[in-house]
Amino acid sequence: MKKAYDILVIGSGLGGLVSALILAKEGLKVCVLEKNNQYGGNLQTFSRDKLIFDTGVHYLGGLSKGQNLNQFFSYLEIMNDLELQLMDKDGYDKISFGDDEIEYPHAQGYQNFVEQLSKYFPEEKENLENYCEEIQYVCSQFPRYHVVGKDSYNEEILHLNTKRFIESVTQNKKLQAVLLGSNFLYAGDSENVPFYVHALTVNSYIQSAHKCVRGGSQISKLLIRKLREYGAEVHKHSEVSEFIFNENNTLISVKTKTGKEYAAKQFISNIEIRSTIKLIGEERLKKSFLNRVLSWKPVSSCFSIYIVLKPHYLPNFNYNRYHYSSEDLVWNAFRYRKEVWPETYMLSSTPSKHHPEFAESLTAISYMDFDEVKEWENTFNTVADEHERGTAYERFKLEKTEKMLDALEHKIPNIRHAIKTIYTSSPLSYRDYIGNFEGNMYGYMKSSENPLKTMVSPRTKIDNLFLTGQSVNMHGILGVTIGAFNTCAEMIGKETIDMRLTQMINKK
Repeated sequence: MKKAYDILVIGSGLGGLVSALILAKEGLKVCVLEKNNQYGGNLQTFSRDKLIFDTGVHYLGGLSKGQNLNQFFSYLEIMNDLELQLMDKDGYDKISFGDDEIEYPHAQGYQNFVEQLSKYFPEEKENLENYCEEIQYVCSQFPRYHVVGKDSYNEEILHLNTKRFIESVTQNKKLQAVLLGSNFLYAGDSENVPFYVHALTVNSYIQSAHKCVRGGSQISKLLIRKLREYGAEVHKHSEVSEFIFNENNTLISVKTKTGKEYAAKQFISNIEIRSTIKLIGEERLKKSFLNRVLSWKPVSSCFSIYIVLKPHYLPNFNYNRYHYSSEDLVWNAFRYRKEVWPETYMLSSTPSKHHPEFAESLTAISYMDFDEVKEWENTFNTVADEHERGTAYERFKLEKTEKMLDALEHKIPNIRHAIKTIYTSSPLSYRDYIGNFEGNMYGYMKSSENPLKTMVSPRTKIDNLFLTGQSVNMHGILGVTIGAFNTCAEMIGKETIDMRLTQMINKK
């Protein structure tokens, strides 16, 4: 039995779910297929010891009233049901270096951002104001950044380089490092990355920074609930294994591993771009496009430890900590030396439900190259499909966990005494659960030398196949959401999308 739809979406990451919902709201018959046991891609969470841990999304920017992500989520009708906790206004991120006791704050609100950092760098106030102005200007040049409006890139802006820009803002080496301190959010490359990547990431959080109470998976759950309200179908354990084309090279249906066939008029691929290419078949694509995509370098992956704490032991902190063993590391922190790993990490905590002044869990993340786990690359392990990777792998993870705890102990003395249990994830976990190439965190490396190299149109050479998700253009919750609206604009017309968003904004 072949089922038929208007739109078939492959992959239930944020880009796929948002695209599906935009189109379902237009009255189209939509179906989403997901291969895993859990929907949501990078939004996935897991539960251990009755606590919820995030795999990808640790905090969200731009969600306060009138801000861009708030408006997109309002249009998707999920904003009012999100359970959010506002992070520390005077420092949602705090940056520290080596043995320096000071944690330098990134504060919410541009004026406050300047004020808080001026306490540590009084002579840099004007430079900080210029930095903030510049960030807002660069963001304003981006299509859909202000929800409706501007529909093409200002190419000059794409070529701005983060390193050169930061060095032009201030000569103060410490302040340069502080401003770049949260670059974990775009995989720690401030030397080559275009400045717009830094600007789009940072601007969102300076506007407002929230944590999702009970984890990022509530976003995907709310989107799926809405999709079903609009009559869409969403299926898990449905891995697409084959694309079926007619003689005109039009995609007519897909087959899943279990042999089911789904036909549709239009298709959206929200899976890793290399996996999409495999399904299309290289012979159907231009050589130049293939070579370009296959030459992209994935951004770094990471190793994470998830710590369940003994009750009432460690005070909670309502911000993220980014620590570097030295200031110089901020320029390309993903290039680490194995023998002194981890040279940098991000640390966040979750408050206890009944005693919020104490933390109930901690998550610490540091960079890890896929090469470090390459010897186990032929093993595969998820909840739905469990396989052991063997004792050597367990030993490897244990060694890394000990090293991470040694590093954390400098910041939180006696941390080992506070630990009840520890869980870990490696680049293999990210690859297996999320499907990212080599377990990368955010798609592919972008370069200010050639920014268009890693930008792909949502349209493909196959007339009725479109792309969305983080390996196409921008990553992050906001980047992927904007990308999904752009994908749908290609399918049903920019005018329609703009009109819908304008109606919603005017109603508010």
